Amino acid sequence: MKLYNYFRSSASFRVRIALEVKGLPYDYLPVHLVKAEHLAPGYADRVGDTLVPALQTDDGHLLTQSMAIIEYLDETHREPALLPGDALARARVRALAQMVACEIHPLNNLRVLKYLKHQLQVEDAAKDAWYRHWVRKGLEAFERQLVLLDGERQAAGLAASRLCWGDTPTLADCCLVPQIFNGRRFHVDMDGLPRTMSAFDACMALPAFQRAQPSACPDHEA
Repeated sequence: MKLYNYFRSSASFRVRIALEVKGLPYDYLPVHLVKAEHLAPGYADRVGDTLVPALQTDDGHLLTQSMAIIEYLDETHREPALLPGDALARARVRALAQMVACEIHPLNNLRVLKYLKHQLQVEDAAKDAWYRHWVRKGLEAFERQLVLLDGERQAAGLAASRLCWGDTPTLADCCLVPQIFNGRRFHVDMDGLPRTMSAFDACMALPAFQRAQPSACPDHEA
């Protein structure tokens, strides 16, 4: 497989985590977003949304959108599973993942921040305040959800979760960890999020997450 990605892209980071958790080899093909390489004809002609990541499968199919890519990997390489076997648990995990991918990330990704700055002439301080506000609000909601889910697990006689759901990485962890990395870059206040940060720390203690992080990427820049 070949993964077109950018080391700092949260969506790319999600897919790298999934590939590493499953132990799947892949070729790393960097696409530099700041240099607009995603808009160059060689890439844009193949990838309709001109975004990263994109995954070329072993049989040549090109897949886009990180959530779809991860679920494809989970369906074609079932162990270790990133979605639980139980339908209710799968819904819980998907909801957590979508809180990040659909609620937080769209408001703070690079193209939105660039539009605020260049088209709307928003000052850097205001742009950064926008970023920090929406990331913090989203993570506060994520924290509340984790606490509620821990109560649900306790009522059902299940052990408390060490990661987002249970003790093994799921789709939710694939989404949470890159968002925390991104938030720290912009100095988002992470205080008062004990359950969320506990899950993050537990993930980052795992070798797969260490191998997937931006500083481990061949195109990493300080």
